[in-house]
Amino acid sequence: MATRTHKLAQPKANLLSCPDRRSVYWLDELPPERTGPHTKIHLTPRCLSPIWEVSEWALRAVPSKRLCSLAQPRAPAAGWEPERPLLVPLNRATQTAVATARVSQLAQPRRRQVQQNSGHKSKPVSMTHLPRRASAHTELLSTPKQEHRGFEGGRSVCWPVSRAARSCVAGERLLELSIPKERKALFEGYDPYIVSRAARSASPSPRIQELSLPLPRKCRSK
Repeated sequence: MATRTHKLAQPKANLLSCPDRRSVYWLDELPPERTGPHTKIHLTPRCLSPIWEVSEWALRAVPSKRLCSLAQPRAPAAGWEPERPLLVPLNRATQTAVATARVSQLAQPRRRQVQQNSGHKSKPVSMTHLPRRASAHTELLSTPKQEHRGFEGGRSVCWPVSRAARSCVAGERLLELSIPKERKALFEGYDPYIVSRAARSASPSPRIQELSLPLPRKCRSK
């Protein structure tokens, strides 16, 4: 029988050397290899039989009054009426009806009567055929807007470049501005140990010298 020391001296198993680890839940054993392209589904005995056996107690059961009332279909509301068909059939009396003179008169479109200024007897003229003169405000709004006196029209796509522009020489300032700005990283070229010239030539004030001294109670006399 191996002692406790020999058992602890054994190296641990390298679980990462397994060729296939298909599941995130690691088990003591490797998962079985698939033999087919798809996963096989195993049905339960109840799902395998399409016809279920009814127990003897279910065959002899008698429903209660409450269960019978719940089994009844819900009745429609009191004022519910069935849906009306899309095309309602017309009865024979409606198909053979003849409109009266009053109904024919009411079916005519209504027209406004206008009196024409003429020497002979006026007669009714329909408003739809009567030409009307536009008002001064309507004529003013219908007039198209005039172009400005300084309007020169659309500029052509290609235009000649002047001789002065072709012989122009850029100045030093213009060349300096045309150079793209160099962008460095946040700490690129930064040296934290460099002391500036102003810091090297600075002189502390009396208050700073006073604050830099240690407290008297912490000073020990030699």
